[in-house]
Amino acid sequence: MREEDEWDEADDLDSDDDTHEQERGTNGELYEHHHFTADPGQGMIRIDKYVVDHVPHASRTKVQAAADAGNILVNGKPVKSNYRVKPADEISIVMSWPPREVEVIPQDIPLNIVYEDDDLLVVNKPAGMCVHPGFGNNDGTLVNALAWHLRDLPMFADVKDARPGLVHRIDKDTSGLLVVAKTEQAKMDLARQFFEKTTKRTYIALVWGLMESDTGTIRGNIGRSLRDRKVMDVFPEDSGIGKHAVTHYEVLERFGYVSLVRCHLETGRTHQIRAHFRHIGHPLFSDAHYGGDQILRGTTFPKYRQFVANCMQILPRQALHAKTIGFIHPRTKEQMMFDSEVAADMTACIEKWRAYTAGRN
Repeated sequence: MREEDEWDEADDLDSDDDTHEQERGTNGELYEHHHFTADPGQGMIRIDKYVVDHVPHASRTKVQAAADAGNILVNGKPVKSNYRVKPADEISIVMSWPPREVEVIPQDIPLNIVYEDDDLLVVNKPAGMCVHPGFGNNDGTLVNALAWHLRDLPMFADVKDARPGLVHRIDKDTSGLLVVAKTEQAKMDLARQFFEKTTKRTYIALVWGLMESDTGTIRGNIGRSLRDRKVMDVFPEDSGIGKHAVTHYEVLERFGYVSLVRCHLETGRTHQIRAHFRHIGHPLFSDAHYGGDQILRGTTFPKYRQFVANCMQILPRQALHAKTIGFIHPRTKEQMMFDSEVAADMTACIEKWRAYTAGRN
């Protein structure tokens, strides 16, 4: 598995988003995790009971949720949890990521929880924290912290799944809000909302250059770069490459050579905001992966160059914060909306640019 920063969704992904159980893998594929062939003399029992009897640590609730998500196939076709197994049936359990077993070690890591009830919690993730374990990031992640905080819940007890409760993600170096499910039912409900694009998410970004229009929309498929597989690129919508992606934005302030924008995500693709803004010539400030860690606008004077270097020292990451998140509560069906303060390092950087602009006037 690659490092999380390469795969997170919706700046994320993200992480971000693979924001939900419904989506396919990076290239649209499903990965088989388990396969069984029913015995010739198999009695006609429900598929959920059959799977529970054959998959270690599988609960009836989790299996039913997997069936509802279309992840249980019989003879190549999705079935509901009440399907009756027949002799010689070919049964597969499939997911949108390669099978792997990861032992998640609960760690007593402080969490900034802005809301919590019996079904879910909303957490404000700091920059620098990976959302879940991956290659080179086996501990210190949000999931490690959640495994400790929610250790008495079935979903987080004896965790072997690297992403328990996650329905979307944001990048390691993006700060801001994430919603986490505490039950299988809540996870599937929230996953469907992300899949159907009914969630509401806004991000605050500082980008290079003065945006010409106060509002705008960036359209273009997001896919793995053909030149550098570590980053994403933007392709024409009719190219057949990548996934459909739309980012709406509005300019909040202009600071000489950078602009502060609010982004509204219509879709949640890997590195969507970062790739989209680079595509239109406005990379995120201090974004090393997408060219924003270079001086792209301004003067050649040493004083200005030192000013930019100081800003990047304050904010040694992409200038991106997941500010708001909205969704329908999976149990009460109430509209939930959460807001957060922009992270301190990004706020400090913005204030420096604001003071710089005021000093030039």
